[in-house]
Amino acid sequence: MERHLASCRRCQAELAELRMTRAALDDLPPEALLDGPPEGSDLVLHRALRRMRDEAGARYRRRRLLVGVAAAVVAAAAVGGGVAVGRGTAPEVVAQAPAAGAISATDPATGASMSVAVRPAAGWVRLDATVSGIPAGEKCRLFVVGRDGSREEAGSWLVSAAGQREGTRLGGAALIAPENVAAVEVENFDGKKYVTVRV
Repeated sequence: MERHLASCRRCQAELAELRMTRAALDDLPPEALLDGPPEGSDLVLHRALRRMRDEAGARYRRRRLLVGVAAAVVAAAAVGGGVAVGRGTAPEVVAQAPAAGAISATDPATGASMSVAVRPAAGWVRLDATVSGIPAGEKCRLFVVGRDGSREEAGSWLVSAAGQREGTRLGGAALIAPENVAAVEVENFDGKKYVTVRV
């Protein structure tokens, strides 16, 4: 047998595996074998798998902690950035004259007025609007109306007390061909129209 082992690599590998299995079994505490091995399972394999699960669980918990910290940092940055962007893009109280080339209208029924400049872009339009005469607290939308009756929302805002007194300046954009623009309207979220400017 020893002569055979000296020349047979396959048997050498099998013997090495048997020695490793025996060494692993020698590491088991005697109480682990009192009731015998679980049916259809291998104790060494279960032990190795349990250890791997424990180590993976610890790595997973560390990774979750790091991901949680990173998410908190990203959320804080997003909130801070959102506040900064919101301040930069929020409607401003009007303190200057309407934009050059603006068209104006006042609705006699509501008393609201709007001055709006429509600037063409490549297949869409930009708007510079000044809206006044709408009560504070109203949630409003700015719509661009097409010659075919289609309506595209160009922006929305909440009228402030200062906006009620002095007007609100808005910038917006709508995906509508410049040549198709017929009007710009302001209405609240309940659908009440405050003012329409024909272009």
